[in-house]
Amino acid sequence: MKHITKIIEYLIYAVLVFMALLVLASALPIPGGVKTFVVRSGSMEPKIKTGSVVVVLPKDDYSAGDVITFGPNTRTETPTTHRITEESGSKGLETYITKGDANEDRDLKQVRQAEVIGKVRFSIPWLGYIVAAAKKPWGFAVIVGVPAVLFVFDQAKSIWEEIRKMKAKKKEELNNNNNNKQTDNK
Repeated sequence: MKHITKIIEYLIYAVLVFMALLVLASALPIPGGVKTFVVRSGSMEPKIKTGSVVVVLPKDDYSAGDVITFGPNTRTETPTTHRITEESGSKGLETYITKGDANEDRDLKQVRQAEVIGKVRFSIPWLGYIVAAAKKPWGFAVIVGVPAVLFVFDQAKSIWEEIRKMKAKKKEELNNNNNNKQTDNK
């Protein structure tokens, strides 16, 4: 039972570390320009589900059929992830017509190549809900707080067990000394 508890504890740590890395990956620059984003709408379903995390990598050129992430990435504005349906313009000045797979109509505004953050390499379904929660103060507290509480509890338990063992050993030594004194007095 003790081994199963440790395995579960380590799995919880691993999941929390993984989530923390995802949060950091979406907030900090990663070498090679890799970025992660949370998909907040169903416009790309069924290929990319709402709440997925998409991993995006910039390219020099994009073509029809590519799923790209584009637009502003600020606290108030979230980039869009849609598929390129048409491209036009000359090298370096390309513009793209995009459309969400689940949308009936194409996007109204054409996307300039300078607005493209990158091509979607893959997505991880539902993980975006966790990442989005972790970016909020209460979510971050859970990601930091839960492992900290588990660690402190585990360490306190280990210290308590060691103190108990030391007391038992000391008691045993006292009993042995008392027994030896009684034997010597006879």
